[in-house]
Amino acid sequence: MSLKFFADHCVSNSVVQTLRDAGHEVFWLRDYIPRDSADPIVISKTQELGAILLSLNGDFADILTYPPANYKGIIALQVRNHPEIIPQIMTKLKGYLSSHPDMDHYKGKLFLVEVHRIRVRAN
Repeated sequence: MSLKFFADHCVSNSVVQTLRDAGHEVFWLRDYIPRDSADPIVISKTQELGAILLSLNGDFADILTYPPANYKGIIALQVRNHPEIIPQIMTKLKGYLSSHPDMDHYKGKLFLVEVHRIRVRAN
């Protein structure tokens, strides 16, 4: 079973291609809404598409503004201005996704993906 993702404007081509190569469906923000769309519009479009939001934008990791319980899932890649770690982060994420291939697993949760761990927050 493949997962569905909505890639925020800050997500690189290599991240999207890595997920597609793993058999997942990835929607590009730029194909649906303007690149400079406000965060509420981004998360709304993600919900409309029935996808998990994939972002490097730290705003989506704020559980007060974006309570995980309200969404189908948010994955925040924790790059912290070090794009050179993206390959390691994607290796960690791909392993997790292959172990949890059901969309329902991600519903109501925020996943903070780091090089050495994935933290899961729910409220």
